[in-house]
Amino acid sequence: MKKLRLFTPGPAMVPEDVMLAMAHPIDHHRTADFRAMLKDVTEHLQYLFGTSATCLTITGSGTAAAESAIVSCLPKGHKALVCRAGKFGERWGKICDAFNIANTKYELDWGHGFKGEGVAKMLDENPDIDTVIVTHSETSTAAVSDVQAIAKLTRSRDILLVVDGITAVGAIPVKMDDWGIDVLITGSQKALMLPPGLGFVAVSDRAWTRIDSGTMPVFYGNLKAYRKSMDNFDTPYTPANVMIRGAQVALHRIKEEGLESVWKRTAMCARATREAAVAIGMKVYAKDPVDSVTAMWVPDGIDEPKLRKTMRGEHGMQIAGGQDHIKGKVIRIGHMGYLDRFDAIGVISALELTLAELGHKFESGSGVAAAQRVFAEA
Repeated sequence: MKKLRLFTPGPAMVPEDVMLAMAHPIDHHRTADFRAMLKDVTEHLQYLFGTSATCLTITGSGTAAAESAIVSCLPKGHKALVCRAGKFGERWGKICDAFNIANTKYELDWGHGFKGEGVAKMLDENPDIDTVIVTHSETSTAAVSDVQAIAKLTRSRDILLVVDGITAVGAIPVKMDDWGIDVLITGSQKALMLPPGLGFVAVSDRAWTRIDSGTMPVFYGNLKAYRKSMDNFDTPYTPANVMIRGAQVALHRIKEEGLESVWKRTAMCARATREAAVAIGMKVYAKDPVDSVTAMWVPDGIDEPKLRKTMRGEHGMQIAGGQDHIKGKVIRIGHMGYLDRFDAIGVISALELTLAELGHKFESGSGVAAAQRVFAEA
């Protein structure tokens, strides 16, 4: 019997106590008990996001949360700069186009992250832009953007900043209030250690001023409706209350470990994986690598789908492949959530065994040894 271990960049592995919480008999959601649970979840979300702002829980994926935020923040008369260097940056531009939101695309080659100076140049060239949409951790390329610098820039110019933190929040340092982020988004199946099904949005007072200034053709994702219900720690529509019970346990786990400890653990697993990749003759894909997920070029002569199939079938390790034009060329290994150093060493060991079986030439054990040195030094 093989034990399946998830190393995909979402969904991530779910702790046993979170699964047990969700296995309790289902309760009704229009009750005092549910409202108390949502209140506790909301307070812990504020800790997670690093904010005193309103935190909303939406039944839907991270994309549902992102659509709700983007559409609510961009009523007619406003224009967005959409930073695109991967599948998810592209998705936020598609949302703007679908809702006829005026926008300019800022494109970088995949594997690169956005920097403050690049965003500043685009804003200088497009003075009618009043909103920036950027992905902190681009899951499809495993690249990180300098959101802290971008936030400093947008605040200095009185421009709204909407950040996709779906594989950033709870994995790498994100400080909404300290940095000056206006809207921050994440999803349940990443660093929050839950199954897919919940989206979370933190909304600053500056963003609420924008949202209240106009209307958009949106119903289920109307953030005003969620804010109104949150006056009583309720939801405007039927919530995934079983998932919210799991979120309560997961968020308590994060608080007990401490965010800085979570960030450090994630960073060590990422560094160990990157150094292991180099040791076994693989190259890291991203020019600006993020710690929540690592993308690596597949060695020449190795069939990428067969590599992933063998990893899962022979070793019980589920990793991810590339997307779009890098499909079949890279693999991605997640470091978020319910993972530790021995999980990282385990997936590296399985990768070594698989590559050797498929004919890649390298010194056996060199990747594991490189990873162990990282953890020993730490």
